[in-house]
Amino acid sequence: MKKIMMAIAAILIACAGLWGLSHHLEKSSIGKNKQNLIIYNWGDYLDPKLIKKFEKQTGYHVVYETFDSNEAMYTKIKQGGTAYDLTIPSEYMVTKMRKAHLLDQLDQKQIPNLKYIGKSFLHKSFDQNNDYSVPYFWGTLGIVYNDKFVKPGAIKTWNDLWSKKYRRQILLVDSARDAMGMALVSLGYSMNTTSSIKLHLAQTKLNSLGPNIKAIISDEMKMYLVQNEAAIGVTWSGEAYEMMEQNPHLHYVVPKQGSNLWFDNFVIPKTVQNKKAALKFINFMLEPKNAAQNAEYVGYATPNTAAQKLLPKKVRDDRQFYPTQSTLKNLQVFRDLGPKKTQEYNDLFLEFKMYAR
Repeated sequence: MKKIMMAIAAILIACAGLWGLSHHLEKSSIGKNKQNLIIYNWGDYLDPKLIKKFEKQTGYHVVYETFDSNEAMYTKIKQGGTAYDLTIPSEYMVTKMRKAHLLDQLDQKQIPNLKYIGKSFLHKSFDQNNDYSVPYFWGTLGIVYNDKFVKPGAIKTWNDLWSKKYRRQILLVDSARDAMGMALVSLGYSMNTTSSIKLHLAQTKLNSLGPNIKAIISDEMKMYLVQNEAAIGVTWSGEAYEMMEQNPHLHYVVPKQGSNLWFDNFVIPKTVQNKKAALKFINFMLEPKNAAQNAEYVGYATPNTAAQKLLPKKVRDDRQFYPTQSTLKNLQVFRDLGPKKTQEYNDLFLEFKMYAR
């Protein structure tokens, strides 16, 4: 019996080894195939029809993988297990990846359609010459409310969320920087503060919001708000757009005291195996017709001014998603605060999630 068990164990070990080898060879062959373009993107953040169109036009085969946070993407690229050719980090992560020498410099001569990106979206502090990044989408952090439960105009600032009449009515996005940033702005502080005293004051302010919080969630927020199961949600503009398309009682507000202005960007990681294809894809996505199609599919605001003109009038004139310059002046772009301070934000937010409600 013992010999039989040992034989079975040996077979299982051999099978595991063969699977591991085949998996490694498969990954290796994908990365080295010059006809493959490996894209690492947020979930549901690119129109699949455009991938098919690109493949048909160029002959490249797109291998598409997704992540659910900047940090998860950063960790995987730093580990270097997969030779990603293109990924799409947010602005503060571009800074972090540059500091870690994880980005390949762009050849802007290979991206002639860069001319369609509005000047106000270029030369940002996280990449002043756009040597490493090209704007993909942009948006804001704000408040979605349902007019069945909240009187229109009743919510104009972050501080309005602390009203006792919203007990167990608010859904909060599960994001440390955004939740802590909301609390910081409500106190008149910068969303990029590095002061531990101000951060603890923001956590205290956030704790006092606890009785009004129904849940701290991510993707599920859309379902709850669309189905009228919550009155208010703190989330991003693109998520709000998708909800409003499905429920006419939902509205989106960017608090007048200020909020986050974020940018997601095309970058080419150092893991790149097919830089030529990556540059072709960036240029393809900047073609106005393609950018407009993608913006309608995803629901976020495009920095492509030529594409904006191709969008339906009700979309491009909607100040909830394409704010005026006066509104934009009050918005703050997240900066990379370094690992120690980022961890402090995360820890304080985690404490809030565990104990405040």
